[in-house]
Amino acid sequence: MKKLNRDVVIAILTLAGCGILGWQSLSIRDPGYGTLAPAAWPQFVLALLTVFSLIYFFQSIAAPATDPAENPAADAPSGKGLGAFFEHYRNPIICYAIYFAFLLTLPVLGALIGGILLVFLLLNVLGGWSPAALVKHGLIAIISMGFMWSLFSFGLRVILPEGMIFTIL
Repeated sequence: MKKLNRDVVIAILTLAGCGILGWQSLSIRDPGYGTLAPAAWPQFVLALLTVFSLIYFFQSIAAPATDPAENPAADAPSGKGLGAFFEHYRNPIICYAIYFAFLLTLPVLGALIGGILLVFLLLNVLGGWSPAALVKHGLIAIISMGFMWSLFSFGLRVILPEGMIFTIL
């Protein structure tokens, strides 16, 4: 019998989590006003997550099992100590710090400007700071956050934080 790898276990746990959250989403109270039920968005996201988890599960089963002795802790820090830890996990730590700064500045900048800055900074931290990348990342940040902000503000009528700088509605 084929040995289960880590990916299969994670896929099974993710599918179980999707099932539990989907079951809990059935108990979201419908206040009776509005055109879209409050449970619609969480159920849509859970359906997508379930589809992706199923794909992950089947790909994990089809993948050959690897022996941990061949590749011991490939994603572990290469040295010992706190410095090696921070060097190895530098990008995730910076990304979390940028997101924390986004949350702190949300009352001042609002969702639109803060979101554009968040996406722009994350893209530059992960993709580089060359002049061509700055232009490309700026356009991606403005277009993607402008679309998402418009979708939530005008399409779904969700009140997003406006901030002190930019007020539209």
